[in-house]
Amino acid sequence: MDLSPGGIIAWIIVGLVAGWLTGLVMKGGGYGIVGDLVVGLIGALIGGFIVGLFIHGSVGLIGSIIVAFIGAVILVVVLRTVSGSRSPV
Repeated sequence: MDLSPGGIIAWIIVGLVAGWLTGLVMKGGGYGIVGDLVVGLIGALIGGFIVGLFIHGSVGLIGSIIVAFIGAVILVVVLRTVSGSRSPV
């Protein structure tokens, strides 16, 4: 699967939006601007890998944000399960 926006600025925007959305949806709040960006970018990698198993081709900007959001939620669930330091999901 091709996550398309291209370029570093587009990826930062996708990461920020996905991380921010994840902070809103998951109990316990976000991780701050930098933390949300990191969660969103890592989530994009995780989501891209998982969704890439099922979808081939380009998903566009909105699709990239959705895929990154799905990956970020998975990342936060795993982090909270392993660390146990934040509020449960």
